[in-house]
Amino acid sequence: MSTTLAINKILNNNVLIADHPDYGEVVLIGKGIGFNRKQNELLDAAAAEKVFVLKNEKEQMNYIKLLPFLEEELQQLIISAIELIKKEAGESLNEHIHVALTDHLMFTVSRVANGMEIRNPFLIETKTLYPLEYKIAKDVLQLFEEKAGILLPEGEAGFIALHIHSALTNRELSEVNQYSQLVTTLVQMIEDQLGITIDKESVEYMRLVRHLRFAIERVKSGEKVEEPKAISLLLKKEYPLCYNLSWKLIKVMQQTLKMPVYDAEAVYLTMHLQRLQKKTK
Repeated sequence: MSTTLAINKILNNNVLIADHPDYGEVVLIGKGIGFNRKQNELLDAAAAEKVFVLKNEKEQMNYIKLLPFLEEELQQLIISAIELIKKEAGESLNEHIHVALTDHLMFTVSRVANGMEIRNPFLIETKTLYPLEYKIAKDVLQLFEEKAGILLPEGEAGFIALHIHSALTNRELSEVNQYSQLVTTLVQMIEDQLGITIDKESVEYMRLVRHLRFAIERVKSGEKVEEPKAISLLLKKEYPLCYNLSWKLIKVMQQTLKMPVYDAEAVYLTMHLQRLQKKTK
C-alpha cells in the first residue's frame, strides 16, 4: 500500500520537506521532485521511485545546511551518482551518504575547478580492500565525465569507495578510514622489516591486504580464533623473523583499534608472512 505525504516546503527542484505518517517531518530527495509542486499538495511516496527519505533529524539539518552552497546541476548529478551506487551495490545505503558524499563531492569539484591536485595515499590499499566499492566509484567518475564533463582523478575513486563502504556497512567514515590507514601502516612495516618491496599489483599483495582486513574485522567483532599451540612453537623456532614481526604488527593493531588481539592471529600472520617472504625473494 502506498503512503501519501503532505508537502510542507519546497526547498528547490530536487528537495522538499513533507509530513510522513510514520516518521513525521522528512526531507525527500530526488531529481525534479520539487518541480512545479505546491505547499500542502499531496504526494504519493510510491510514485517518487527515486526519492530518498532522510528520517534522521540531524542528517536532515546537515543536508539542508548544504543546500545554499550547492548548485542545482551538481546536486542533480550527485543524486544520480547515489542512485547509481544503490543500483550497482544492490543493497540499501545508510542515509548518511546523502550528507557525507554531497559534502565531499562539492569540495572535490571545487578543488578540481581551481586546478588543485587531489592525492590519495591510500588508493592501492582501498582498491584491494574494497574491490566492489572501488568499481562502483569508478562508474561514478565516468558519470561525472559523461553528464557534466567533469574529470575527477583516479585517487577520487578511492575516497568515493570509502564513502560507499561506509554506507553499505553502517560504519562511520572515520572508522573505515582508520582501517585503510592501519593496513597501509602494517604493509609498510612488513616491507621494512623483511627488506622486500611487494608488487602492489600482485596476487600476493592482494592476499596480504585481505588477510589483514579480515584480521582487523575479527578483532573489531571480538571473534575468537583458536590457537594451535604446537604450530605456534614450531613457527617461533623455524621462522623467528616472521614470528617476531607478526607480534609487532599485532601490537600496532591493538594500539590503533584499542582492542585485544587473540594470540592465534600471530600464528596465521606468521604463516602468511613466511609465504610472502619466500615468494618475493
